[in-house]
Amino acid sequence: MKILIEAQRIFREKKHGMDFVAIEYIKGLQRLGGDDIIYVAAMPGPDRLILEENENLKIIELKCPTYPLWEQVALPYLIRKIKPDVVHCTSNTAPLYCPAPLVVTLHDIIFLEKRSGSGGSLYQKLGWHYRRFIVPSILKRAARIVTVSEFEASRISETSGIERDKICTVYNAVSAHFRREQNYEEVTGRYIKEKNYIFFLGNTDPKKNSERVILAYAEYLKRSQERYPLLIADLSTDYIDEILKRNRIEEIRSKIYAPGYIRNSDLPFVYSGAIMFLYPSLRESFGIPQLEAMSCGTPVISSNTSAMPEITGGAALLTDPLSVESIANSILEMDHKPLRDTLISMGEERVKNFSWDKSAKVLSEIYHTIN
Repeated sequence: MKILIEAQRIFREKKHGMDFVAIEYIKGLQRLGGDDIIYVAAMPGPDRLILEENENLKIIELKCPTYPLWEQVALPYLIRKIKPDVVHCTSNTAPLYCPAPLVVTLHDIIFLEKRSGSGGSLYQKLGWHYRRFIVPSILKRAARIVTVSEFEASRISETSGIERDKICTVYNAVSAHFRREQNYEEVTGRYIKEKNYIFFLGNTDPKKNSERVILAYAEYLKRSQERYPLLIADLSTDYIDEILKRNRIEEIRSKIYAPGYIRNSDLPFVYSGAIMFLYPSLRESFGIPQLEAMSCGTPVISSNTSAMPEITGGAALLTDPLSVESIANSILEMDHKPLRDTLISMGEERVKNFSWDKSAKVLSEIYHTIN
């Protein structure tokens, strides 16, 4: 069987969630072996060596000036040339014209739910509108839709009207390099001067709840005896300063460290050095960072909404992400070491339920049910 996997951005230097999922899909399928030939279509980039070709895996680099042109013009041309038995698009969108049976991974349906599309960066806004235009059409034409949790599978069916048996749940997992690191201070010292800290992985997407987290942290500082500093990844200092100024809490600035993007290879060390990990998102279809933190022995504060309870499985402290007070109270609870120790133990057990090899096997079975 010939399988073409779209993984447009996996070779870029600054990768994010969907990129890593696509990489792990591909590596897992490669480990399965068998007679299938997997073609990976991607944009050229500096991280080309992240995948190794062999008799079962072929990499095709496609150059194109924009994401839409790459997906809507270059990719269909490649599909006609290769004539695969199935095409798997891994990042929420796909060509409107796909001359082969299509599997599409729809990580979430947030962009089709009721919201204004405002907030976030210009790039995020453009992506939001592009997906709203493309996705309804491709969902009708797809042979199978893959998503990452039972919660999201139900939301996709309810929102789009697509029959539930066409939607397959394939859980995400944690990359092998996420493990507890004992000697982490050399790495964490690049990002924060202090040894004990709270870690928050945010960005400008409104669902990440960055402003409420910062407000809750300000409240925590008023009430805590520990007063751990806050390390924030993926938010600019200008963005943070704007929040502090708007809410008149500039006095906490000295307690916040904002180094910007933290390399994925450094994240296990950053998780391992953290007293706790904050992930009170407004909406997640899965939330891989929760499992990354658990795998590194870090207790997690998560949300009581969307797929978060399904994925954390009782191994995280759940909070109301819409309530600054609730988030602050959860951080204060996590100040206590016995609770942290309990959640660390539970988290390390919970993460064992997720495996990229298991996910790859499910994906392979999905491909083979189409032909």
